[in-house]
Amino acid sequence: MNLFHPETPPKIPKAGRRTGRTRRAAFLLVLALGSLFSAACKKKSPLVQSINPKIGMMGDVLTKQGENFGRERDESYVTIAGISPTNSSYLDWRENSISVKIPEFGESGLVYVHVGGRKSNGALFSNRATLPRPVQGTGLGLGPRISSVTPQAGSVGSLITIIGNNFGSSRERSGVFFSWNAESLPSAPADAQAPGFTEVFETEFGYDFWSEREIRVRVPDGAAGGNLEVRTARGSSRPFFFEVTGKPGTKIFRDKRSYTITYSVNIKVNEADGQNTLYLWVPQPVSSASQRNIELLSRSREPFVENYRGTAIFQLNNLSARNDAEINLSYQVEVFAVETNLRPQAVRQEEDSPIGSVYTQAGPLIPSEDPRIKDQAAALASRERNPYIKAQRIYEWLIDERNFQFFPRGDAAALPAGQNGNAGAPDGNAGGRDGGALEALETKRLDPYTAALLYCALARAAGVPSIPVSGILISRNRQTTRHYWAEFWIDGFGWIPVDPAMGAGAVPDNFSTRSDRASFYFGSLDSQRIAFSRGVTNLSRMDPRGQAVTHIRSYALQNLWEEVVGGLESYSSLWGDITVTGMYVQ
Repeated sequence: MNLFHPETPPKIPKAGRRTGRTRRAAFLLVLALGSLFSAACKKKSPLVQSINPKIGMMGDVLTKQGENFGRERDESYVTIAGISPTNSSYLDWRENSISVKIPEFGESGLVYVHVGGRKSNGALFSNRATLPRPVQGTGLGLGPRISSVTPQAGSVGSLITIIGNNFGSSRERSGVFFSWNAESLPSAPADAQAPGFTEVFETEFGYDFWSEREIRVRVPDGAAGGNLEVRTARGSSRPFFFEVTGKPGTKIFRDKRSYTITYSVNIKVNEADGQNTLYLWVPQPVSSASQRNIELLSRSREPFVENYRGTAIFQLNNLSARNDAEINLSYQVEVFAVETNLRPQAVRQEEDSPIGSVYTQAGPLIPSEDPRIKDQAAALASRERNPYIKAQRIYEWLIDERNFQFFPRGDAAALPAGQNGNAGAPDGNAGGRDGGALEALETKRLDPYTAALLYCALARAAGVPSIPVSGILISRNRQTTRHYWAEFWIDGFGWIPVDPAMGAGAVPDNFSTRSDRASFYFGSLDSQRIAFSRGVTNLSRMDPRGQAVTHIRSYALQNLWEEVVGGLESYSSLWGDITVTGMYVQ
């Protein structure tokens, strides 16, 4: 009810009118601030979709196409190989396009766009001044030389041919290295942001052919567009540019941690008669796209074989009663966290891929041909044909507490060969006392070891190439515990990590976990671990008459650890746990 005449508004005191205006102004100010806050919250990170040119010289104009750059530059900026161009170098700045002159710098590197404190993804730019020119003629000198690479672009896992000379008649310790990039902090020095290299891996059957003038290799997991090199004992070739294409998503390496570790084997002889030999297969940290720059710091004795399938073989001859022997090793290892982001609709699966044919086979540790495993895999996959989606469904089923009960860890064991009947068997060291994948499926009880094996068994049964990974977890106060996880392969992309135990929260005390662990540990992995084996390592005995010992649930998955030849009647061995003596977090 209106008590006032519509043409005669009431008289309001001046102070009241000022108070009303003040309240309205305050309300409008709050509304404006709220809108600004809302807009800021909705602000997306810049995204670089392409750069042109990918290879250029100082003074050239570099154009970046993408999204969320902002209509004006304001305080935004670009970095190229860690260097920010001067203000006068920016020629054009738009919401989806930036043009800037390339500053003077010595090395190739990643291009980033920084907007409002947010950093884009990186795109690789190569400085033409640092790229080699094709070698003319036969060339002189002893070092390797590359004359051509065919094709000059390809996806991860694709086969390429390198033509040149001085490669060596056999590979031996030589290798082919592709560019590799890790995400660095914007404040890091330019040399720390320079691209690194990753070697072709045996795990991916990367070396197809090697001769003096021709090499055929597969593009390794983690490779990025950039320089490619051949490295031999005679030196390194001048690099050639190779572009990695066709990836159905992104893989980022970040959060580098450097670890110094030590471990040992102690042998105590109780009874010996005559000549004897004890062989020890000691695992080494394994190289991968995320575990790099492994350096031997010290060891107490020289091995009989330096590196045989990821192990150093030590030979102890003619041990006598009450005679002790000890082997001590120390390594430095760099580990990166991995984060992947895939577009499932862009995933493809190749036929006749060596990785697909080998890593979908069954073995004693991975019983993917067992009817119970096959039935469960078929039920989870249903009619799905996309390998990425099938791998995700298996993971989600395993970590669902309605299906399984998880325990942080299991017990380790060492059994003589023949006691479990499988030492030296292809693809494994499993036995009835191992409590492996089948027992876990039946009892619905999982620990990190059985979860990794069961995941691989189900994935392989569903046609998804997969491998178990064995190593250690490292806490913030340097405590270690044995741990197991898995990786599955996507053609054109590479290996994708999966840690069902961490995803389910089965983490020992004092070890870091994440609030988003269920989603994070499918496709991503932290850097608080060191891997000692990727896949199951099948080793051969040195002597068919030797008596072998295998270790179950140890920090490496290998079928052979010790072998006795001759008159070594009784001895004991103590394989010490991995000790972290130093840790540096970047």
